[in-house]
Amino acid sequence: MKASPRVGRSYAKALFELARERNQVDAIARELETLAALVGGEAELRAFFARPWVASSVKRTAAAEIASRLQVSALARDFLALVAARGRVDHLETIVAAYRELHDEAEGRVRARVRTVVPLSEAERSTLASRLSRAMGGKKMVLEEVADRELLGGFVAEVGSLLVDGSLDGQLARLRHLLVQG
Repeated sequence: MKASPRVGRSYAKALFELARERNQVDAIARELETLAALVGGEAELRAFFARPWVASSVKRTAAAEIASRLQVSALARDFLALVAARGRVDHLETIVAAYRELHDEAEGRVRARVRTVVPLSEAERSTLASRLSRAMGGKKMVLEEVADRELLGGFVAEVGSLLVDGSLDGQLARLRHLLVQG
């Protein structure tokens, strides 16, 4: 079954509210990442949770055992068990992404995906983060760097629907466009 953003968002919102009540927002964010990485990285585990003939009680027990062995909080353990029992493990990545968005929103953060050929230096990262922060109304920027060997140089930053193209590729495309227009 394809993961639905609406389903992921509703589960994430419920978990986020519980985590906020218990002052565990940051811890749950880390634990969710760990759980999603394990479940997403193990094909046999994903296949087990996807089998419709496995009883939901068995899935719940298995999920609780996995979470216990990872030594996550009771809230994260119970949440994974619920998701498994409801047959929503295939939505776990979507849930984690939605939870991260809610967490960032509550903290006044915005994530920017930055593509570069070579990793940014600390000074470049800091400068780019502050400039993007100003463009986004002063919100704190979290840069997620991705190596893109296809770029000739520079960077491309994506912040929500905002695209900042400071790449050599983009500059050449703009120059080509100007030359074609006359």
